[in-house]
Amino acid sequence: MAHHGKEGVVKCGSAVLGALTGFTIDTTGDVVEDTSLGNAAKTYLAGRTAFSGSLDMHYDEGDAPQETLDVGATIAFTLLPEGNDSGDQSLAGNGIITSMAIGVSLDGVTTRTVSFQGTGALTIGTVS
Repeated sequence: MAHHGKEGVVKCGSAVLGALTGFTIDTTGDVVEDTSLGNAAKTYLAGRTAFSGSLDMHYDEGDAPQETLDVGATIAFTLLPEGNDSGDQSLAGNGIITSMAIGVSLDGVTTRTVSFQGTGALTIGTVS
């Protein structure tokens, strides 16, 4: 089932991040080759996983969760791509803020983009 982007929510701790305009999360997994001599095809074992992402928002210095997104800070977050209703998917974990950019243009809304590197496991579940 398709979902409209306007349903997305991000929580920093338990507080909802205000003025959010979008987010991404990327997950990756390492593999280790375990092919034996004489095998005609390569084989692999699953290794460690990792995740990273970014948060896009309108700049709002009055939004307390936005003000916690400083480079070097570790945040507990929950990304909710379908919204925050019971049964909606949730992706939760901790991330270290690796960059923060503020964009200003003559005829546009001032923006803030924050990138993070996940630390530890990403928990994929549903809103209860």
